[in-house]
Amino acid sequence: MQSDVKAVIAHIGKGGIAVVVDDHDRENEGDLVVAADAMTPEVVRFFLEHTSGVICVSLDGDRCDELMLPPMVENNTDPKGTAFTVTVDARTGVTTGISAQDRSRTITSLADTTQGPDAFVRPGHVFPLRARDGGVLKRAGHTEAALDLARLGGRGNAGVLCEVVSPDRSRMANREELVMLASEHRLPMTSVADLIAYRLRTERLVFPAAGARLPTEHGTFTCYTWRSALDDAEHVALVCGDVRSGEPVLVRVHSECLTGDTFRSSRCDCGSQLDDAMRLIAAAGCGVIVYLRGQEGRGIGLSHKLAAYNLQEEGHDTVDANLLLGLPVDSREYGVGAQILMELGVRQVRLITNNPAKYSGLEGYGLQIVERVAVTPRVTQDNIAYLRTKQRRMGHLIADVDVNGVAW
Repeated sequence: MQSDVKAVIAHIGKGGIAVVVDDHDRENEGDLVVAADAMTPEVVRFFLEHTSGVICVSLDGDRCDELMLPPMVENNTDPKGTAFTVTVDARTGVTTGISAQDRSRTITSLADTTQGPDAFVRPGHVFPLRARDGGVLKRAGHTEAALDLARLGGRGNAGVLCEVVSPDRSRMANREELVMLASEHRLPMTSVADLIAYRLRTERLVFPAAGARLPTEHGTFTCYTWRSALDDAEHVALVCGDVRSGEPVLVRVHSECLTGDTFRSSRCDCGSQLDDAMRLIAAAGCGVIVYLRGQEGRGIGLSHKLAAYNLQEEGHDTVDANLLLGLPVDSREYGVGAQILMELGVRQVRLITNNPAKYSGLEGYGLQIVERVAVTPRVTQDNIAYLRTKQRRMGHLIADVDVNGVAW
């Protein structure tokens, strides 16, 4: 039972409760979420019946600073970095602070921008959380999802969340139990991942910065830079010919790989894929290379990639090496790349890739992928195990060719 994100936003906007589930490679749990200004004693009671009872209020950084809410601890060692502040109770209109009536009063006071720091006592029974600026696009957590949903629903910058527990209250609710709860109480349900995708589709996140002619060994391109509102990174688009004609455009969306693209490492095929894509586009006389910065090592960063290399030297493949480091196998998002293509006027794409995940990563943003153009990897003794893993465990569509040109 997964609801359309727009329906969830509309429901939150009317003061309703929603179920928001996490990703499988993160906490893999679900929260009840409601806008803070819509909180009532009845909603608190519902939360207490179905959740852990640790009711949190997600606030943006400005509101936390305005209320003088410091971090709960100086050194946050929570693996997910949940940013608890000191706990609070409303100063007036409450008794002990723990009842449904009292907690409802505290929560609505936190959402009330006319209330300042003197309106609260510390410690208390409600747990404010400091959400990351940029919401789920900066941190894919329930803290940010609750705030984003309240904001998108027109209810201000404060959202309430609490983790759903199993019916016997002995553990966190699993996916089946979350679906059952949502169905029984007619609550819309969505995921953090779906909310991320929705925001990437509906908000402008890239802005052109500069452009110039760029002669290369493969041909002459126009090089444009695009600044991302998400992380201030500068992404690059190499454009050849007229890409606004309405005809299908040859496109390569390439993730930054310093070791492969710049240092020509033979441990991967990134550098050769980039070369081949530039050569294909130059020969066609029309196309785009979108070069996404900050996606080193399938999104884990250069230092983590080097640590994964060390594990690969010990016999682990590229998938297991990431998992052993506690990192996702692939955390890349292609929404920014899709937005750059849209800004350039591209609508139909002939995508140069062996990775089917890029289809889902680019479709849904107004782009139509009409053809996949395969890239033949340059196989070496150093990358053959890596390529086999991409083919067999990550679904990459790579032909069975080894170093000597014979079948694997």
